[in-house]
Amino acid sequence: MPSPLSTLRARLASLGDRGRTHSSLLRRVPPLHVLLELAARIGYGARGFVYLSAGTLVLLAAVDLVGDAVGIKGTLDWLVLRPLGRLWMFLIGLGLAAFVMWRLLQSVFDADHEGTSHHGLRTRLSQAFSGFSYAALSFAAFKLLVHAPEGDPAVEGVIRSREQAATVLALPFGNWLLVGAGLAIFGIGAGNIVRAWREDFTEYLACSAETCRRVAPLARAGHMARGLAYLPLAGLVVVAGLQSQASDVTSFGAALEMIERQPAGPWILALGAFGFVAFGAFSFIEARFRRIRPPRDLNPLT
Repeated sequence: MPSPLSTLRARLASLGDRGRTHSSLLRRVPPLHVLLELAARIGYGARGFVYLSAGTLVLLAAVDLVGDAVGIKGTLDWLVLRPLGRLWMFLIGLGLAAFVMWRLLQSVFDADHEGTSHHGLRTRLSQAFSGFSYAALSFAAFKLLVHAPEGDPAVEGVIRSREQAATVLALPFGNWLLVGAGLAIFGIGAGNIVRAWREDFTEYLACSAETCRRVAPLARAGHMARGLAYLPLAGLVVVAGLQSQASDVTSFGAALEMIERQPAGPWILALGAFGFVAFGAFSFIEARFRRIRPPRDLNPLT
């Protein structure tokens, strides 16, 4: 028996076919699966632009050409203050929203045909968490269209993180909730490190073997850098929860600054910056070469 979503999709497709029959304008509109593929590729490109920008800012901070290092959200704060910043935010917000749509198709409707095995469900769950994080980032980009930061993005990021931590600590068992959040951040970082070593990032690329061989190191370096960058922040959040001190919480960018203050810190920060740039570059590779197969049957269990 077809699912309600499948029935709805079939009716919409039938309505679209009838519309194309009677309207020359509608006949020029590509089919839905073509539009979904285009949106997914735009989403990968938007993700690539954000990480490429973040890596560039971290690298400039490592060589003291800009102020403090900033994380992904801080990068949006920095970009919106540049010329045409609100236009950039609008385009980035739309692109990330398109990427969230693709993550929804991957995780819920199994666009990559991962199946319902243990490995498949784990992959789809990871894609769902990724979708939530980019949805928050897309919302943050649109929010900046209305409320642009007035001060230093790095400082505002710390203030925002501490306010969020204080809100959590005010809840029943808030300290343990904060510890749990820190462990979740640690899990995200560790997961990226494990993926950097174990995953075949070229599996979904429709490119030649030579091209795949050349671009795979970009994905590994990018995931390794993302994973390692999360670990200091995870430790600070866990300590803040154990000590019930919101002031111990810092931002992603401030955690990178803490790394820079260590012996050989600028070199470590520069390596992390190159990793972010590599991740952004690989996202552009995915925008061009990834196999995008929008599901034709919107059934979460298939």
